Amino acid sequence: MQSCGRWWGRLAARGAAQHLRPAAAAGGPRRQQQRWGGGEATRCIEQLLPRHDDFCRRHIGPREREKREMLRAVGVQSVEELMDKTIPASIRLRRPLRMDDHVGKWPCRRPDGLLPRSSLPRSGLMSCLYLTQVTQYTPYQPEVSQGRLESLLNYQTMVCDITGMDVANASLLDEGTAAAEAMQLCHRHNKRRKFYIDARCHPQTIAVVQTRANYTGVITELKLPHEMDFSGKDVSGVLFQYPDTEGKVEDFSELIERAHQNGTLACCATDLLALCILKPPGEFGVDVVLGSSQRFGVPLCYGGPHAAFFAVKENLVRMMPGRMVGVTRDASGKEVYRLALQTREQHIRRDKATSNICTAQALLANMAAMYGVYHGSDGLKDIARRVHNATLILAEGLRRAGHKLHHDLFFDTLTVTCGCSVKEVLDRAALRKINVRIYSDGRLGVSLDETVNEKDLDDILWIFGCESSAVSEQQIIKGSLSPLENLTTKRSCLQSFLLQHLRILFVCMFKPISWKEFANIHPFVPLDQAQGYQQLFKDLEKDLCEITGYDKISFQPNSGAQGEYAGLAAIKAYLNAKGERHRSVSVNSCLGRNWGNGHVSGLTYVPGMMVFLFCVDKHKENLAAIMITYPSTNGVFEEEIGDVCDLIHKHGGQVYLDGANMNAQVGLCRPGDYGSDVSHLNLHKTFCIPHGGGGPGMGPIGVKNHLAPYLPTHPVIKIQMDKDACPLGTVSAAPWGSSAILPISWVYIKTMGAKGLKHASEIAILNANYMAKRLEKHYKILFRGVRGYVAHEFILDTRPFKKTANIEAVDLAKRLQDYGYQYKEDECLLDGGLTFQKCQSRL
Repeated sequence: MQSCGRWWGRLAARGAAQHLRPAAAAGGPRRQQQRWGGGEATRCIEQLLPRHDDFCRRHIGPREREKREMLRAVGVQSVEELMDKTIPASIRLRRPLRMDDHVGKWPCRRPDGLLPRSSLPRSGLMSCLYLTQVTQYTPYQPEVSQGRLESLLNYQTMVCDITGMDVANASLLDEGTAAAEAMQLCHRHNKRRKFYIDARCHPQTIAVVQTRANYTGVITELKLPHEMDFSGKDVSGVLFQYPDTEGKVEDFSELIERAHQNGTLACCATDLLALCILKPPGEFGVDVVLGSSQRFGVPLCYGGPHAAFFAVKENLVRMMPGRMVGVTRDASGKEVYRLALQTREQHIRRDKATSNICTAQALLANMAAMYGVYHGSDGLKDIARRVHNATLILAEGLRRAGHKLHHDLFFDTLTVTCGCSVKEVLDRAALRKINVRIYSDGRLGVSLDETVNEKDLDDILWIFGCESSAVSEQQIIKGSLSPLENLTTKRSCLQSFLLQHLRILFVCMFKPISWKEFANIHPFVPLDQAQGYQQLFKDLEKDLCEITGYDKISFQPNSGAQGEYAGLAAIKAYLNAKGERHRSVSVNSCLGRNWGNGHVSGLTYVPGMMVFLFCVDKHKENLAAIMITYPSTNGVFEEEIGDVCDLIHKHGGQVYLDGANMNAQVGLCRPGDYGSDVSHLNLHKTFCIPHGGGGPGMGPIGVKNHLAPYLPTHPVIKIQMDKDACPLGTVSAAPWGSSAILPISWVYIKTMGAKGLKHASEIAILNANYMAKRLEKHYKILFRGVRGYVAHEFILDTRPFKKTANIEAVDLAKRLQDYGYQYKEDECLLDGGLTFQKCQSRL
């Protein structure tokens, strides 16, 4: 029966069932009807294999016989009995999830069905992000992934070579986040509270930095370089864009010199492709260089996922956020790769943590690194020159047509004051399906990318009323020098041997993200050009609200860390609006990265849980929030969770529930029901997004109604909110974060359905209890619930082995690695312990 069921599942996944049934229903030949039973066989098979099990059955690991054996070993009669004995009755969800009918099988071999109504204009003509030719979870022990680490080292080397800097990390979340991290680095370095931002930086970058500064006590000022006064020696750093948001290329040497003379750090947001022909910031003396590596082979993806780069001078390396890959030698003397400077990890620094970045966008950084490897130094320069030459051709045509260009020095972006009616230009642009940037003062902006061709240039010239063609303009400027000649570089980039030997290994991968329906939509297009994405957001928000019990979801946070930051910032914004700015203390009982997020969201953390009542009573007058992981990192559904939430609310605080362990709750209990006010959701843990070796991830936050007015907004695309909204600011560069990976969770939820989602949580708990039962005779299980059961994970006490055999927890863990198992050294035990976390999926 199982083999028959699997055969039919595969047939249904290919659409065969839909092909067969209409033929019989349409009155096909009697012989065919007899062969297929006139529909009777279909109904019989459906009885043997219920529709709700089509995808769920393939996703869930244990079969029915295996489930029965595990239940017998655990000592219960049914999964339902185990849930009753594991989860407190006071929080159990006793009704099915109210969700739309699920599809039961994978609904889209191509995204066309998933994303109807998404038009595809040439959105690369808008600045900041560009069209490009597209060529597992961060392990707790990333060193076992040597190939991935080597690729990330190539990414770091590539960034250093192109920017002219000493050291780079293995990527950050996006350009806006990287700029905010640069601002904090400057503040940590010299303790000054003022930070200058060049007003010509990208608006989304400015918004993210200002929001972060608002919660960390840094004062930001928007100024042009000639207005910046460093003489008071009170400015921690200055951020400028090179080329800037209007496309202008400028020599910032004088600004950097003035800043350095007064102890101020210089931070440069820039473009890797432009730097292939421009003088690198490192040659100007810049301290921090940052930006997005998106145009190195990563699609637009309606805003993400993309990897940001971050590079510093050597003297700042220990203050650099994120992760960094280094080279060392193993016990046998072989050269290997490992993560370096691990003291930056938040679970180690805890209350000294000043950053919320602990992971890298590894998958996207690998894509960008391979793009650089594939093209090499000469190839990248050729691409950059081609883009710049196309911009020169366009500029000449616009000038000859009577339009004014605002800057003489540019790389790929032009800012234009029209010599004719702006409306006429925009109407023509709509006819050609070309998006242009519209400035508030009526100017228009056009940016070119590596995909631009002769027809594109002809179309742009036409919409601006130019009679000449791109070919004739090219003939006009042929042989002339670029006005950038004095700012171009003579050096060759990507000279490291690490990059050269991988070129022959390059393979075009990542097929799904080459689908244009997902990939080629700019995040700043008008909303009517991305209706499919917008519908997907609405569907996913509805389902996640039903699953969690919250009232509103924000998809802007593009990682779990960003979700925590946004959730805490929403709480702080809510309390401030109530006139309770004095509430700034958060009791923390969660994961290590929470400490960094408390700092960046304007809260002061105190350790909780072990002395919970004392902490709450001591700080009740200034209590802002408590951060709880539920089920706890001890692997237990605590009985008192409802009482804890009530106590916090009684003292005027809010409850932030870390959503990291939501995969033990879906369909069984809902945080919004038992008292939580806000959670982030690790979609990569609970809703099937691949972990990518450290990214991409998504950390959307769910909130109750009273926090909804304080959710993030965006300076370019206005996110629909109620008229009385008081948004906390902007936390990510794109309006909906890493939009292109949300379809994975959408598909997962639709194919699993309400029953399947609940069953996945049940099996995660069953798996963990079965393993705990099998191991309890050999190891002490440190924490259990009041009835003796664990949640979806449990902790083994390995400390006795230290005394009897001088074997550390890490020794046991590395032996497990030899057999392909990942472990987690538990943070709760100073002397070591191992956490085993069981999921529901089949290996």
